[in-house]
Amino acid sequence: MNTYTIHPIVMGTKVFDKGMMTYQHDYGTPYTIPIYTWYIEGGDKNILVDTGEMQPIVSAEREAAIGGKIYTFEEGLAKYGLKPEDIDIVIHTHLHNDHCENDYKCENAKIYVHEKEMEHLYDPHPLDFRYLEDYMDDVKENGQVITVSEDTEVVPGITMIHTPAHTAGGMSIRIETDKGSVLICGFCTILENLYPPIEVKAMEMEVIPPGTHLNANEAYDILVRAKTLADHILPLHEPKWASMDTVPE
Repeated sequence: MNTYTIHPIVMGTKVFDKGMMTYQHDYGTPYTIPIYTWYIEGGDKNILVDTGEMQPIVSAEREAAIGGKIYTFEEGLAKYGLKPEDIDIVIHTHLHNDHCENDYKCENAKIYVHEKEMEHLYDPHPLDFRYLEDYMDDVKENGQVITVSEDTEVVPGITMIHTPAHTAGGMSIRIETDKGSVLICGFCTILENLYPPIEVKAMEMEVIPPGTHLNANEAYDILVRAKTLADHILPLHEPKWASMDTVPE
């Protein structure tokens, strides 16, 4: 089986209330999250998980908050000698805008996404304003989108696993590396969601659901299950990864 190396590249940030990440905890605490593209190096394909923001805000304050550099899409890929047209495969955790704004630049890529994400993109619930169809129209019209309806091995050693904690079509991506299996979470979380502080564990809670979810109880159960799916778990917006060229350590 192929093994891969995972490179997190910061393609933007959000500054908001921490409760957007940690349901029922830390409301009123300002928090900055990184938005990643994950370059999956190895095999004979150039693969990305998500594509980040098209026009990220780059500031010393935000870089200090996440402990790493913020790149444009082109700058981030150039770190690894790549251009957008070199990307062969994009795998999506979900289609909220901050995860797919650069898809249209990957004109030669096949783009894998759960069918429910495409459905919600074009018919979102009023509560979920994060779906913006403009970012996917071009690749849809070009026939680049491949929809899946179940757990799917995209290439040997990289598997999409349905984990609808944050969105109906949320997919976590399990990747085989020389350090064991790694799961890039398909739900918007930080390390604290998967590994809560002692005061939360004292409430007999194993995880903290994401602040944005479809059903809090089901999201909790999905996070508990996700921790069993790989040797290493990478929450999708954990600031720690921003200072690292390769994950896991």
